[in-house]
Amino acid sequence: MFRTDPETPDVFRTPVDEVFVRSHLGRHPQFDPAGWTLTVEGLVERPLRLDFRDLRGLPQTGFTAVHECFGNPRHPTVPTRAVTNLEWAGVPLAEVLALAGPRPEARHVWLEGADRGDFAGESDVSYLKDLPLEEARAEVVLAHTMNGEPLRPDHGHPVRAVAPRMFGTNSVKWLTRIVLAAERPEHLFTTRLYTRVLPGESESRPVREKDVSSKLLTPGDGRSVPAGDCELAGYAWSSTEVTAVEVAVDDADWQPAELDRRGPGFGWQRFRLRHDLAPGPHRIRCRATDSAGRVQPLTGDRNAVHEIQVTAEVSGRPAGR
Repeated sequence: MFRTDPETPDVFRTPVDEVFVRSHLGRHPQFDPAGWTLTVEGLVERPLRLDFRDLRGLPQTGFTAVHECFGNPRHPTVPTRAVTNLEWAGVPLAEVLALAGPRPEARHVWLEGADRGDFAGESDVSYLKDLPLEEARAEVVLAHTMNGEPLRPDHGHPVRAVAPRMFGTNSVKWLTRIVLAAERPEHLFTTRLYTRVLPGESESRPVREKDVSSKLLTPGDGRSVPAGDCELAGYAWSSTEVTAVEVAVDDADWQPAELDRRGPGFGWQRFRLRHDLAPGPHRIRCRATDSAGRVQPLTGDRNAVHEIQVTAEVSGRPAGR
């Protein structure tokens, strides 16, 4: 079921208590790490069954990445703005695939979680996603740690896949099975849901790489602030580096904001703009551009520009009162 998100705090690393939770198939599985296993099968030379100790014995990696919910797959253009920035640690999928030995005809990696249930009119369905083999081998990490602590049960304990440039739908929780195959799987969460037609295109494609997006966090939406000099700030992110963010107040022109460069990894980038707010109510918007030349649309799509409403007060009282 979908759950309302807490307001994302204006900090670089999102506290675990504030991270959104999404579960399509009801109650999450309960695992004791001592009893968890991961199978690797299909088009491999050496089928594997790894336990948690086996996985922790492989080379480890860590990185920071934006984790973003795409939204309800039955309403792919509706904004959700459920986004966090997290530190992950785990084993590169490439290390596991090297042990298994993909066969030459393998082209796709299927990632399957242990959760099962009913969704969108289908009964007893598993959560399954697929990625091109070379892309998955280059990017996916089998994570067991988030923000320096073991994954919590509702975030995929004990192991989940993390695809750092992609929407969270591809980061399969409670991972227990990896299959290498020549073809994509026909499945509810691969070919029937989580697909979309991008602007300027006519063919539907899987929901994978993140859109260019930004979100205002300072001031908070609906807040009252002192009139005069005010910092307007938030974060921007994409599947690639964000190169510019603009901010507009009311109906004035877009103004370039100061933008931090993206550090190592795949984290979001903070932006800020000082602006003199006249007394009264204001509409404030932000718009990001990434290195691929993509710009947030003004309206009509899931990554449309974010907008907040604030009231600038004089001497602690709302203007006009």
